[in-house]
Amino acid sequence: MPSSEDIQLTPWDLYCLSIKYIQKGILLPRPPAGGEANLVDTLASSFSRALGRYYHFAGRLVVEEHGDGTVTIPLRPTGEGAELVHAVAPGVAVADIVGSVVQAFLPMNGVCNADAAIDSSLPVLCAQVTELDDGLFIGMSMNHTVGDGAGFWDFLNAWSAINRGDEEHIMRAPAPVHRRWFVDTSPVPIPVPFSTLQHAVRRLEAPPVRLAHGFFTFSAASVKKLKARANDEMLKAREAATISSLQALVAHLWRAVSRARGLSPGQATSCNLLTGCRGRMRVIPAGYVGNSITLSMTPSCTVGETLDKGLGWTAWQLNRAVGSFDEVKVREWLDRWAREPCFSSPASSSRSRCALLITSSPRFDVYGNDFGWGKPVGLCSGPADKTDGKVSVFEGPEREGSMSLEVSLLPEAMERLVADKEFMEAVAIPRP
Repeated sequence: MPSSEDIQLTPWDLYCLSIKYIQKGILLPRPPAGGEANLVDTLASSFSRALGRYYHFAGRLVVEEHGDGTVTIPLRPTGEGAELVHAVAPGVAVADIVGSVVQAFLPMNGVCNADAAIDSSLPVLCAQVTELDDGLFIGMSMNHTVGDGAGFWDFLNAWSAINRGDEEHIMRAPAPVHRRWFVDTSPVPIPVPFSTLQHAVRRLEAPPVRLAHGFFTFSAASVKKLKARANDEMLKAREAATISSLQALVAHLWRAVSRARGLSPGQATSCNLLTGCRGRMRVIPAGYVGNSITLSMTPSCTVGETLDKGLGWTAWQLNRAVGSFDEVKVREWLDRWAREPCFSSPASSSRSRCALLITSSPRFDVYGNDFGWGKPVGLCSGPADKTDGKVSVFEGPEREGSMSLEVSLLPEAMERLVADKEFMEAVAIPRP
């Protein structure tokens, strides 16, 4: 049963106040003839039922002033509802937008997470169903303070399963855990400086930069080949490390982007990963709905090392970053944040033109979102918080082992990336 108690937000959640809503969506084939008559009503009904499971997404962020220059910001399960928008895009086909960064088909464009705390009329979850000439786009925008990518895709998975009548999926999925986890030393709720909240929206916004976006899909066979090559190189170097498929693929991209950016061999470079804490910290259960992410940073290295020492060595740097996960340090960060609040800055997510930031996960179930008339044929994302060097990783359309990378770079670097023969030989479906 939904609880009437406020959901107090953790440092992981509150840290996201200054960035924008998560914006992702899937492209579906057109429903069979006769299945379109009550389509929107059916989707609205299943959306409402999914909200019954994820009841907090129907709530609102609120600001409570304490008269001492601080506020607390709980998520209140008011039941005011999430928003569902219906739109029609005549003349637009699935092929026109698959793998693209789209704006018109995703709601809450330009809205920061803090806006929903300042203006409590704003929903924390908004979906849009857009009818295309030959298909359907279902997009969602979710306030990042109420959940991360895992929560986003879990909700979409539940919505699609309910719509297709797959009750077994709902029974198999971990039950949502709405109550947040705090370190023992943290105040609950956490007081936030009011002036910081008011300024967070604009002070930390990234300055506008013209970017190009590429969407590259790698087949399961191609990923397997890169993984085998990386591990073979490690074996020859006598390094005791097992390179994963994701590490090999990201290393392949990292080296190619360094070439595309024209970086000098002596230039320091990094490739940092947002790492989920579910499965790494026992206190964070599988169904945990709130944010649970930490930054894993690669050891210091140069462009010349990544290019000269090969794919295996470069993947090993990523392996070391993931392996350096330290629960004690995560707990220390959470404790420190509660005493000295700070906010994420998109402008600093790639701290220089020599860095990459890897977000999202190939473990999120994208292509299992069959609403009852066929699995997705592609996906799109919104423009929110795109920065030079930001990379989102998704499972590929083949699912078992295939992956897709959405890459944002300066236009001249993107031109060189898609012309890079070594990089593109591994790509199954490019969409620059």
